[in-house]
Amino acid sequence: MPPMTPAAALSAIGWHWASAPLPPGWDALLAAHPQARAARVVEQHRSGYRVSEAIDEVHPVESLPEWQRAGSYRRGDISPEARPAVGDWVLVEGLAPKSLRIVALLPRFSAIKRGAAGEHYRQQVIAANIDTAFVVCGLDGDFNPRRIERYLLLVAGSGVQPVVVLTKSDKEGADVGVAREALRALQVPVLALNAKDAVAAEALAPWLAAGQSVVLVGSSGAGKSTLTNTLLGIERMKTGAVRANDARGRHTTTHRALLALASGACLIDTPGMRELKPTGEEDVAESFADVETLAGQCRFRDCKHAKEPGCAVRAAVERGELDAERVANFGKLSGEVAGAANQLATRLAQKAEARVQGKAPGKRLDGKYGKH
Repeated sequence: MPPMTPAAALSAIGWHWASAPLPPGWDALLAAHPQARAARVVEQHRSGYRVSEAIDEVHPVESLPEWQRAGSYRRGDISPEARPAVGDWVLVEGLAPKSLRIVALLPRFSAIKRGAAGEHYRQQVIAANIDTAFVVCGLDGDFNPRRIERYLLLVAGSGVQPVVVLTKSDKEGADVGVAREALRALQVPVLALNAKDAVAAEALAPWLAAGQSVVLVGSSGAGKSTLTNTLLGIERMKTGAVRANDARGRHTTTHRALLALASGACLIDTPGMRELKPTGEEDVAESFADVETLAGQCRFRDCKHAKEPGCAVRAAVERGELDAERVANFGKLSGEVAGAANQLATRLAQKAEARVQGKAPGKRLDGKYGKH
């Protein structure tokens, strides 16, 4: 096989722009760093990153150059969501393994985020610059339509196409028909498959074309790593058995990683997430369009869909046209998003005030002594 050109090498890790205009903001950064090269963040650890300028599509992880985090990305210098994440495109200078460093983060064209765990408001980027999110859920004790709705809320509005992937369809007791009925209001593609079966790759092929980037999200034990191994065609990711009492898995995947598939697509496997807090930037109405449409027909504009007279939402539930648990989840998520939005507004106001305070001493000195 002849050596790949730089453009072809980048295309193997999801570079879309060999013959298309660059995303807004990229030209300026490329001009500001004429000696830098484009690379993609393919692994994210607590201590830093691994980046790649090319991935061999048969053994994707063996050709990764070592990472070295630049000083501007040290903990505390910038907010977590502004730091590189798996899937990000960055500009690098130097040579691997010791002198390679990140000098700029290129603006994202898409990103899936969540509210980070803890009392203080922070955002965490799950994956960046991706085209499709596979929301993976097992057809066993892991199956939870309400949690799937929560995942879809985080994906909605991010510029990413969501696809619900129901694994373990081969398990005894798995009822694909019942599961599909429980998810019929989602208005997104829903596929049921056996993650260990090679046929799974055929079912998911429409979203795994060359140049596409896909992220797998879901709880531990849902089958993300098993599906990753099937799509790779090798046992690359560690897998483990789920607990018998609740079908929940242990964290066999400990970090996010971008892997190249034979189809030319890139796949990002992620650890299971126990907390799925909204960031406050989500649009609940978009994810619950069926509930929101009926809510517009309620007698009272501020109807809570509980005991108010003339409630169109409750009437639809009573007629069997709307799932009562979905309506309850709509109310719960609406409250969480509103609360997170308030925290976000407070954080932005504090940052703005800090910038003003940072400039104030200089202004006072200018007023007293004049500008020099």
